[in-house]
Amino acid sequence: MDAVSSPFRLTTFVARGGEAVAFELAAGDRCRILDPEGRQPGLLFVAGEGAIDAGLVPASEDGPEAAAARAALAARGADVSKLAGFRLFAEDSAPGVELSFVAQGAAFVALAPAGSPMDPDQQTPPTELKVEIETVTPAAGLAPQPLAEPKLDLRVRAATAEAYRVKAGDYIQIIDVDGKQCSDFLAFDAAALERGKEFGLDPTVTRTLMATANPGPGLHSKYFDARMTPLVEIVRDTVGRHDAFLLACSAKYYEDMGYPGHDNCTDNFNRVLAPYNVEPRAGWPAINFFYNTFVGPDDSIGMDEPWSRPGDYVLLRALTDLVCASSSCADDIDVANAWAPSDIHVRVYDASENFSKGIAHRMTPDAEPRLTRESGFHPRTSALTRKFVEYRGFWLADCYSDEGPIAEYWACRERAAIMDLSPLRKFEVLGPDAEALMQLAVTRDMKKLAVGQVVYTAMCYAHGGMIDDGTVFRLGEHNFRWICGDDYCGVHLRQLAAEHGLKAWVKTSTDQLHNVAVQGPRSRDILKEIVVTPPHQPSMAELKWFRFTIGRIAGVPVVVSRTGYTGELGYEVWCHPDQAPAVWDAITAAGEPHGLKPLGLKALDMVRIEAGLAFAGYEFCDQTDPFEAGIGFAVPANKTDPYVGAEALKRRREAPSKKLVGLDVTGAEHVGHGDSVHVGRAQVGVITSATRSPVLGKTIALARLDVTCAEIGGAVEIGKLDGQQKRIPATVVGFPHYDPEKTRVRA
Repeated sequence: MDAVSSPFRLTTFVARGGEAVAFELAAGDRCRILDPEGRQPGLLFVAGEGAIDAGLVPASEDGPEAAAARAALAARGADVSKLAGFRLFAEDSAPGVELSFVAQGAAFVALAPAGSPMDPDQQTPPTELKVEIETVTPAAGLAPQPLAEPKLDLRVRAATAEAYRVKAGDYIQIIDVDGKQCSDFLAFDAAALERGKEFGLDPTVTRTLMATANPGPGLHSKYFDARMTPLVEIVRDTVGRHDAFLLACSAKYYEDMGYPGHDNCTDNFNRVLAPYNVEPRAGWPAINFFYNTFVGPDDSIGMDEPWSRPGDYVLLRALTDLVCASSSCADDIDVANAWAPSDIHVRVYDASENFSKGIAHRMTPDAEPRLTRESGFHPRTSALTRKFVEYRGFWLADCYSDEGPIAEYWACRERAAIMDLSPLRKFEVLGPDAEALMQLAVTRDMKKLAVGQVVYTAMCYAHGGMIDDGTVFRLGEHNFRWICGDDYCGVHLRQLAAEHGLKAWVKTSTDQLHNVAVQGPRSRDILKEIVVTPPHQPSMAELKWFRFTIGRIAGVPVVVSRTGYTGELGYEVWCHPDQAPAVWDAITAAGEPHGLKPLGLKALDMVRIEAGLAFAGYEFCDQTDPFEAGIGFAVPANKTDPYVGAEALKRRREAPSKKLVGLDVTGAEHVGHGDSVHVGRAQVGVITSATRSPVLGKTIALARLDVTCAEIGGAVEIGKLDGQQKRIPATVVGFPHYDPEKTRVRA
């Protein structure tokens, strides 16, 4: 939709499963509610005298959904003494079903997707409903709802700048109102300014201390001045693409481009900062929020349209009293602001507010952004470390503070380790055509999968490139669970079902199933003490490799699968996130006599590379097939039913061009993902993953090589610098490097 020329404004958002969202409607607004995944009833509540024309079936104003709706409406200031409820959608509604209505008058409305927390052996996750509101309010220039009650609500008009004061601890939200608009940001130590000293944000110091082109939410989140004193930290970022290299636009830039006298951010800053005794400059070094710049292979700096959408923002926290300035960049002569400068909005919130940290992710380009979240195990892991990194939309521990990744590694190899792997995406696939859908979607033969069995497989595009890898659990005759790394798999499965007329539902259960891996030679001994299974389910002593069982830990319902990502005997324990702390406590208490340690991402990378296990974006992507990713075993030649990519994979199997191999690397110099591999001058491949192996005492790597250079024992060189000026010798070996016969994982 063209946000400028359209006579109305379209607002979209989602109500997440198990939650309630409140919103306002004006008379004449058209509201459309969609169920993207199907089988998701909803309850709609209207507060006060507001009326809607929907022809909906009335519903009770009691129950958990009504209570959640009342709380959401009360938070918006609605009168909840009178609440009218309506039922939406059926228990077996098709994916994509929708309804719409027109508000007959102003109304406060709450939407609550129905459903209760899902036990791990069930397939009833409450999933999201999407809301679209079409209103006659003009599309452009409206800032989103405040995150809290603002202390300052400041509009920075297009091609201008504004200065403002912020107290230590307060939050600064910088909002791109209409999207694709840059906003330069300056901040100065207010106390130093009063002493006649000027200490402002220094991008060079910041890049040096944070070791990143742009700080982001998490451990490395601060912006510094020339004294190496932090002035602000970034708390939230819904865009993730900014600039800290270039100056704010200046008069000279426009003069050089043939536009003398053009408005510019530098002159605008000089004007608004003059009352604070800030010396004017010919060009201001600034943090250029939403400015999309990049460094090319030839070291040239380029730009493109900003990634920001209407309402996107960054949220900062002041670490001392500040004088700040924000601009709406005046550039209308190139792509920096998509050729049309628009407004920026600044809000300041009190230090007493408690905003979560996060980076926004979108499953698809048109999806709603979702901020980084904490897993159900976070209350326990956060007590053990501050070293969290953003991983696939969750905060995960990089390593733990007591001993670090090497100790965690040895615990996994010699005793046992526990790791939070909740970011794995989970999808419930059910319905009479569930088997047909999975048979069509993955490379393994689903007809051979027994109830209670798990299989590792690939999911591919028609050209043979990989979408993802993952595991399929068979929970029943028509019931599967697909566990993978990429949210897009759910979209892909639903599209396949629609295209082939299959009666199957694909329900997202990621937020209903969080999981820890318990891995290592003593993992069975730990879990058999605490996992209680009913007579018709395998006990921990009976559970075979790539099977799962259903039981309880400390009274909490769990599914336990004999699977893992370490090359050791190991298990994964699946539970509802609300009960995750109890599961963690029971496992760690039982594991203490066995030397169990928590394990972070750094140690996990060591063990998975040693075990030759593929990682998305490293061993595979949409440009590599399963054979090139080293998982050709997951593409059986005798699967006769058609599936997506089958013909392409048949051709690729018969005429491979690349192969994944192991490398033994000479010396201890760093080798990493993306390093080139050479025979003589020619590049013949690329390093996909590498690590210094503690148990093998050498540097090892996985590499994708041209098949003519992939023979075991062959000599190659790893290129450093430009690939030619420095070489590190290596020898082609088989993989996995560690336990190639998989005797440990099968133990």
